[in-house]
Amino acid sequence: MAFWYLKKKGDNYMNIGCRIIKDFTRPPKELVRQFYDLATSDLDDTMSRFGAVDHSITPLKKYTRSVVGTAFTIRLPHGDNLLFRAAIQYTKRGDVVVIDAGGFADRAVAGEVTAKYCKARGVKGLIIDGATRDSAALAEMDDFLVFTKGVSPNGPFFNGPGEVNVPIVVGGQIVYPGDIVVADSDGIVFIRPDQAEQVLEQSKKITARDQANLRQLEETGSCNQDWVYEKLKALNCEFVDMADHSEK
Repeated sequence: MAFWYLKKKGDNYMNIGCRIIKDFTRPPKELVRQFYDLATSDLDDTMSRFGAVDHSITPLKKYTRSVVGTAFTIRLPHGDNLLFRAAIQYTKRGDVVVIDAGGFADRAVAGEVTAKYCKARGVKGLIIDGATRDSAALAEMDDFLVFTKGVSPNGPFFNGPGEVNVPIVVGGQIVYPGDIVVADSDGIVFIRPDQAEQVLEQSKKITARDQANLRQLEETGSCNQDWVYEKLKALNCEFVDMADHSEK
């Protein structure tokens, strides 16, 4: 008999690998809203240009508006979505469901039914390190965005196990339940709530700097490149006035 069957009711035991954690602490909505107008590129710059998920996870609508929300995390075995279906009832308005399906793209773990169930709960989108199906229907959904590693008509199995609201890995990045999610046409980043204020401050500076450069380009046709030449100077880069490739 398996060990957990020997535990008495009330014992402090977690069935790691098959468990649903129904709720978690979400960051204040006011904090999440501050990320609405920030691009993932600027956020990633703030995170040492090392925070974005792998490029293989892309939106079904290629050029899409951004989705910002709170990570509701799910970990699924290869090609199975039993725990995903069970977990949807615990999502809350403003969540983004983030699924670690092992990166397997040969069998869908989400489709039109699960996506529309999520939307009815107030979920803002799905991010799946795995596959979806019903892609045409998902791409046409208003106010609900789906990011996926692939598309397959193969449907999921319903056997389990799986875990809900535990730390997961999606596109090479660790995601915790309650992380702030920002996803747009360029990609996806996850921000820890205790780092959010710092990321916000630095990202807004980067956005302001880039906007100033764009204004300067529109007005003068050029922008400040002093920092580029400073780096080249440190490399002892040689500047030659005229190419001379004539035969000697």
